[in-house]
Amino acid sequence: MGSEVTHFKVILHADMDAFFASVEQRDRPELRGRPVIVGGRSARGVVAAASYEARRFGVHSAMPTAEARKRCPEGVFLQGDMRRYQQESRRIFEIFSHYSPTVEALSIDEAFLDLTGNERLLGAPREVGERLRKEVFRETQLAVSVGIAPVKMVAKIASDEAKPNGLLEVKASEVRAFLDPLPVCRIWGVGPVAERKLHAFGFRTVGDLARAEVTHLKYFLGDWGIELQRLARGEDLREVEAYREPVSYGEENTFEKDISDGEALRSALRAHSEAVARRLRRDGVAARTVTLKVKLAKRTGPGQRGFPQLTRQRKLAEATSDGAVLYANLCSLLDVLSLREPVRLVGVSVSGLELEEREQLGLFSDDPTSQRRKKLNRTLDAIQDRFGRSSIARGASEAAKRAGLSTQIKRGEDEDPED
Repeated sequence: MGSEVTHFKVILHADMDAFFASVEQRDRPELRGRPVIVGGRSARGVVAAASYEARRFGVHSAMPTAEARKRCPEGVFLQGDMRRYQQESRRIFEIFSHYSPTVEALSIDEAFLDLTGNERLLGAPREVGERLRKEVFRETQLAVSVGIAPVKMVAKIASDEAKPNGLLEVKASEVRAFLDPLPVCRIWGVGPVAERKLHAFGFRTVGDLARAEVTHLKYFLGDWGIELQRLARGEDLREVEAYREPVSYGEENTFEKDISDGEALRSALRAHSEAVARRLRRDGVAARTVTLKVKLAKRTGPGQRGFPQLTRQRKLAEATSDGAVLYANLCSLLDVLSLREPVRLVGVSVSGLELEEREQLGLFSDDPTSQRRKKLNRTLDAIQDRFGRSSIARGASEAAKRAGLSTQIKRGEDEDPED
């Protein structure tokens, strides 16, 4: 009998190096070689990206700006230009598409590419990765780090290990040796709280989890422990998904200053409602459920979760993509909360999505007011498509100033972001 041949997947993870900061240094030569920190510049701001010069001072993404200023007082702190970053992101993802028809975007500066079965056409995985890196740099003058592995989690860790401006391939036979010495926090889904819990039970490295007795894991951690062990052994069955149907749309921001004024809060809700509604219309869908999220300013515990969070949800009689309808329901939900404290964050999300054609067949599809709103929305969309989102707005929909930037990809986002 012939020996059995096992075919492994080939997954590439591409991650731009200090993306926002690198764009700034590329476009502003005077910033090259200097510690550049992009994100919210206020005391409440959060670092969105730090150049490698800034990282030498211990500055990293998601760090509070106040802490970054203490660690790197000589740093150049920039608010950032989300429109420019998204333009660069589109160029980069166009390059990614040259190497695989299956590209899964994780954020505006990183993605998985499925290279499985492409070796005859494109060459060995490492060669493909190097060509991709060279093409990105040639076209954008920006560096990208690449990790290649048979599973997604390992490819992502490999790209992180390859930074800055490098490539690391972990073959199937090397996965366990690569993972074993890493700290348990490198496993997907293990944050600070979970890490402390694992340490308490004696699991400090990925190898500790991979070698643990199943009964031991089950006793201490339940089914979660079994799932962690599977990942620790490099058994990640998740596919690279080029496109997933959205289940919700949302907008939220942490305010640069706490909001106590009800009108200012409603103005932010209106801006979020219109932004969400515009994205729904661009994707041809409507939502049947609207959710309001409010985070209060008074801290009651440590970390980002230390601020009390309130949520209220309402199911609508008919699915809608009308910002005015969303706003009216959000204001009603806000009234239910009867807030007496300043607000740190407000968020708007919608779910229960339907194709917009179905919404037009509803009971009130011939209602004159509904038809006028649809016509108004189409007119607003056309004007904003041509002249930009800030060219016209419905009512006073200027949101309070945000504390920072986001790297998330938003479904239905246009090419004129205002972040």
